[in-house]
Amino acid sequence: MCENIRNFAPKKQKHMLKIENLHASIGGKEILKGIDLTVRDGEVHAIMGLNGAGKSTLSNVIVGHPAYEVTEGSITFNGKDLLALNPEERAHEGIFLSFQQPVEIPGVSMVNFMRAALNAKRKHLSLEPMPAGDFLKLMREKRAIVELDSKLASRSVNEGFSGGEKKRNEIFQMAMLEPVLAILDETDSGLDVDALRVVAEGFNKLRKPETSAIVITHYQRLLDYLKPDIIHVLIDGRIVKTGGPELATEIENRGFDWIRTPQPPLGGEQTPQPPLGGE
Repeated sequence: MCENIRNFAPKKQKHMLKIENLHASIGGKEILKGIDLTVRDGEVHAIMGLNGAGKSTLSNVIVGHPAYEVTEGSITFNGKDLLALNPEERAHEGIFLSFQQPVEIPGVSMVNFMRAALNAKRKHLSLEPMPAGDFLKLMREKRAIVELDSKLASRSVNEGFSGGEKKRNEIFQMAMLEPVLAILDETDSGLDVDALRVVAEGFNKLRKPETSAIVITHYQRLLDYLKPDIIHVLIDGRIVKTGGPELATEIENRGFDWIRTPQPPLGGEQTPQPPLGGE
């Protein structure tokens, strides 16, 4: 059983995201087997675990990917039943997913893509579309945060981008949409040290006291930049351990086997054996 998360989180913050007993499957195969997770305003949570543990499944379920079926449990986001909302409504409510493998969208320019996304969110919030001049000024400001080349912003979405440029573009999109909950799904995969630093520093510059994040990663190096408040270990569809930032360091040094393997009681005491005869 995992440790109580309240041992690590401030109590004055309200619950932004609350997941209770979440079970989810894809193609008839159960992947998530009872997830409980609470994210409060302003918190950064890191989820670590081996491949196939269910980390990306969790992120896809939160944003409403239609291939995944929730079979049990609930997700509440800022007091609303998240599972009752379609993916577009979840995005408009302030949830953003940075994809592990961003896709290319030939024929759709970055400018038009971002303007459509931003104005769709503004419409949801009963705001007028942003004037073209203001929008282009905002793009320049946000692009500079992640050091995204201006030439890339005029291309089709991710077309011809390197791996690092795609990840910078994801953080740029996050900057434009200003979500209240950002989910970074292995944003560090495939990045060299310099690109990782730019992406992480860009994310940190965009953080506000009321915004939260879920960071999915295998490695300590991204967490060195993002400095999460709480670390969770996900194994076989369940969160099996929760701790503070020091847990990530311990995983970096020891791997996951010590978490997966039952540990002996403190002091090396042995479990009492039944009497002979099986009584």
